[in-house]
Amino acid sequence: MKFRTDGLIIKEQNIGEQDKLVYALTKSNGVIKAFVKGAKNIKNQKCASTSLLTYSRLTIYKGRDSYIIGEARTIRIFSKLRSDVRKMCLAQYFCELVLTICPREQEAGAFLSLVLNSLYLLSENKRSGDLIKPCLEMRLASMAGYMPDLRMCSGCGEYLADVMYFIPQKGMIECSVCFSGRRESAVPLNESTLTALRHTIYADDDKLFSFALPQADLDVLNTASENYLKYRFEKDFKTLIFYKTIS
Repeated sequence: MKFRTDGLIIKEQNIGEQDKLVYALTKSNGVIKAFVKGAKNIKNQKCASTSLLTYSRLTIYKGRDSYIIGEARTIRIFSKLRSDVRKMCLAQYFCELVLTICPREQEAGAFLSLVLNSLYLLSENKRSGDLIKPCLEMRLASMAGYMPDLRMCSGCGEYLADVMYFIPQKGMIECSVCFSGRRESAVPLNESTLTALRHTIYADDDKLFSFALPQADLDVLNTASENYLKYRFEKDFKTLIFYKTIS
């Protein structure tokens, strides 16, 4: 079966002397793994069009057990990210998130749009990486069916207080009166960081990245989103560990 779709290359692996294996987040089929013949030949158009962090129009042949990319035409290459080590490492973490969270064998246009928008904002310095990252983390998880309940304190129903605790293991919040868990595993949120955390999952798509926080509050927001994904998906993201090391 042959079909055409748009896709972002999120991982590549050399196969032999001329070919490679890529993972792509596609609009029509979610995350796919596909072979690209002759892609290591720089004279081959597919060389650039199937490179990491390239968004392309793909012609794909689906066999019984695998996909093959027959043609690829570049739509956008996020080349500016490759000249900044810190941004490139963060973009690779975004790609690992996609591999972990995004659907397979089903339509994923909303996921693709979110990731492309995140890469654009990062590449063009429209927003800081510390703001883009928790927005992408929490929104991807929510879209995939792992939305936490941040509406009110799970104990008493309090909506806002000077300090509320986010419990990553439970995906819920508790006020300081109701909170009875281990404080080292919870993330204390002031009013600003709680509002921002709610914004990452409840805001309209076109307003997702439209807020600002002081750096100290951004650090707390990132801690909350990182811990939530760690507990929800039961893994340490290697690319995140490396990104935090160089940062």
